[in-house]
Amino acid sequence: MQYEILARPAASAARLTLQAGESITCEVGAMIAMSSGFNVETTTRNKGGGGGIVKGLKRMFAGENLFLNHFTATQPNQTLIIGPGLLGDIIHYPMRGGTLIVQGSSWLASATGIDIDATWQGLGKALFSGESMFWVKCSGAGDLFLNSFGAIYPVDVTGQYVVDTGHIVAFEDSLEFRIGKASKSLVGSFLGGEGLVCKFSGQGRLYCQSHNPPSFGKLLGPKLKPR
Repeated sequence: MQYEILARPAASAARLTLQAGESITCEVGAMIAMSSGFNVETTTRNKGGGGGIVKGLKRMFAGENLFLNHFTATQPNQTLIIGPGLLGDIIHYPMRGGTLIVQGSSWLASATGIDIDATWQGLGKALFSGESMFWVKCSGAGDLFLNSFGAIYPVDVTGQYVVDTGHIVAFEDSLEFRIGKASKSLVGSFLGGEGLVCKFSGQGRLYCQSHNPPSFGKLLGPKLKPR
């Protein structure tokens, strides 16, 4: 499979070119356009039969859809264009057998060799970080595509790194994070507009987004006229 990321980083879409017999699994609703030589299958299972209704329900708790769309090329050089629901960026992450933890709604598509599941991140982290209690867990090997709200940028963490809540896209499972104050004083943290932050530790790659939907919603909401 070949890929090209279009219109980065404000309104990205991914153009994928598959050969006969190749497949890609996508979030429901991600398809923008495609050539005619695709077979499309919608199931709750990963391609090849892994998973099922239980994994589908777990993905729903993580902010994803119950179903998965599997696109299989039946002819050579078939083109599929996919994109996220929100305006933002798309990145390609080549998985080589490890595990990547992805925030809900940031998984866009992956090769059939990658298992899409959900993992529990804890009630306390969910309440204070603004994220879901469940996160998407991607494991295996193959091409993985992630999307964000705003631009995505990578950070190679060695030791500690602090991220404002709501700006996490994904991180390798060699990293851990806890919720803490932005400064020494809790009052000072909130008066400074930062409040609580995610403090990562360990060694691995972290992906962040430049904007986050909750903050955008708070700004946009009061300006919308009631129906």
